[in-house]
Amino acid sequence: MKFFVDTAEIDAIAELNDLGMVDGVTTNPSLILKSGRDILEVTKEICDLVDGPVSAEVVATEAEDMIAEGRKLAQIAPNIAVKVPLTWAGLKTCKTLSEEGQMVNVTLCFSVNQAILAAKAGATFISPFIGRLDDINLDGMDLIADIRQVYDNYGFETEILAASIRSVNHVADSARIGADVITAPPAVIKKLADHPLTDKGLEAFLSDWAKTGQKIL
Repeated sequence: MKFFVDTAEIDAIAELNDLGMVDGVTTNPSLILKSGRDILEVTKEICDLVDGPVSAEVVATEAEDMIAEGRKLAQIAPNIAVKVPLTWAGLKTCKTLSEEGQMVNVTLCFSVNQAILAAKAGATFISPFIGRLDDINLDGMDLIADIRQVYDNYGFETEILAASIRSVNHVADSARIGADVITAPPAVIKKLADHPLTDKGLEAFLSDWAKTGQKIL
């Protein structure tokens, strides 16, 4: 499974990237706002930092304008994945840019039918939103499982990018189901290392070590 980091904060990306935990980055208008940076500037900096795909999202709503924005974003770096919403205009943009050889991440997916359309339009990634489905009392993991089944049934090459990850359980469940990628905030990725029994075991080891009176260095 590939790990994408869902942030536009350079320091957070760099920290995880140094540990080999970054296969790509996803951004969106809300994350750009939170960073307080210019979209072209911060996206270029992220692309220079990581080798994998960096999703940069269009903000237009009409296909012609989306395509123009997508082409502009694609000029930032070779590893840009243009991010478009799952609307008919977004699908048209996906088809056009994909045929031009550009990676495209189709976002805001909430149904299997939408995921099928994105795959047929040539999407590189489909981004089903787990947490937002959970918020309305639907199981986001059911969507990941259904998309996995359908894509496998027909050999679609579009990668399932599990998004709106809210917890470490979302990550583990996505991995079990077979999502190709998860994108999560840095805090969630860091929490994957946490376990109370690890903490308890380390505490016991350190207590016993102190009793030996020895030093390694």
